[in-house]
Amino acid sequence: MHYWSPSLDVDHEFEKLVHRMHPPRVTVDHITDKKSTLVKVDSANKRGSLLEVVQVLTDMNLSIKRAYISSDGGWFMDVFHVTDQYGNKLSGDDVADRIQQSLGPRGCSFRSLRGSVGVQYASENTTIELTGRDRPGLLSEIFAVLTDLKCNVVASEIWTHNSRMASIVYITDEATNLPINDPDRLAKIKQLLLYVLKGDLDRRGAQTAVSVGSTHTQRRLHQLMYADRDYDTDEYHIVPDGAGSHKPIVTVENCVEKGYTVVNLRCPDRPKLLFDTVCTLTDMQYVVFHATIIAEGSEALQEFYIRHTDGCPISSEAERQRVIHCLEAAVKRRVSKGLRLELCGEDRVGLLSDVTRIFRENGLSVTRAEVKTRGSKAVNAFYVIDSSGNEVKSETIEAVRNAIGESVLKVNEDEMLTCSKSPGQRTGGFSLGNLFRNRSERFLYNLGLIRSCSEVA
Repeated sequence: MHYWSPSLDVDHEFEKLVHRMHPPRVTVDHITDKKSTLVKVDSANKRGSLLEVVQVLTDMNLSIKRAYISSDGGWFMDVFHVTDQYGNKLSGDDVADRIQQSLGPRGCSFRSLRGSVGVQYASENTTIELTGRDRPGLLSEIFAVLTDLKCNVVASEIWTHNSRMASIVYITDEATNLPINDPDRLAKIKQLLLYVLKGDLDRRGAQTAVSVGSTHTQRRLHQLMYADRDYDTDEYHIVPDGAGSHKPIVTVENCVEKGYTVVNLRCPDRPKLLFDTVCTLTDMQYVVFHATIIAEGSEALQEFYIRHTDGCPISSEAERQRVIHCLEAAVKRRVSKGLRLELCGEDRVGLLSDVTRIFRENGLSVTRAEVKTRGSKAVNAFYVIDSSGNEVKSETIEAVRNAIGESVLKVNEDEMLTCSKSPGQRTGGFSLGNLFRNRSERFLYNLGLIRSCSEVA
């Protein structure tokens, strides 16, 4: 039985009142630091303030080079040293206004921020959330089902990590280009996608959800993968980390005198790293009271002083290990594994189904994807590896480009040089890639989405 506590409503209303009386104050300093612009944020402290600020800066495509964070007590004070995505100081005079508008009481909260990168699609589309076990050909099967159900994919983002997959797909009705609201049709979409996700090897279970409304795509992907426990070790690893990856170094120790748990993270720097780690600490119900961030070279150092939302530091070895594994997962989820292929051309219904089918038929597995629509153009990026986990062969890429169109599908020339050359023509013998491809074709045939198991377009 749940008992209503009037103090909960009073505390919530008091927090909103304090926030209205003391809205966030943002100042921008272009003078103090020669290499970066200082963004200072002062406001009444409330839960989620740090994530809200970091998310706004990240959505503006700003790189955080240094940060000093303090939110002990009733006030929240942050200083961020930022540059644009090219490493230059900011030149616009409207930066403070843009941040203030996003954080202030009249702006949108981080849960519904529509003007930022990754939140371009809201009530105009139907949102599909998918989580499940990753396997070669899965993306092809998902898009084939949506095409067969007369759904047009407007945008999508797919992450894979530790043999798990999470995806958010924005769709409209093929005929009307409007959101799909019919409950029976939505139930059928959800049922068929769940059938695709479950397969025959997913012991942990798959999840699908359908809604109409706004979401912050990458914020939600973190939540989905955390809920799916992608930080757990899985005995089946389809996608290796690769020789070029560097495992993050995470230490977790208690500062007994101050009553904090001190978390230190060291790893190669990359865009959106602070957003990823703050997302995970927030999802784990930890509050950051103090933090120091340094990311001015190729390596990033992050130090957090945290407590659980109940006010206590970490109290067990199991909890300490869980924080380490979750932060390692937060860093690695966004790391792109494989060869980047960029597709830019006229958008049409079924384009993604055709493209991912060609990937599958050529033994390629998608480890990450970003799908966008700009006007009538499709602007997509796929990271692919060989389905057996090996490097992608150059002749495989050429075959894919010939099937899709060389002018439509681009690959970075430097990356192409790293593709291994095969010593000769492939034989008709057994290969793991062919095994995965045939299994996926049989699955689509059982759903009635291809005419025969040997069908090749």
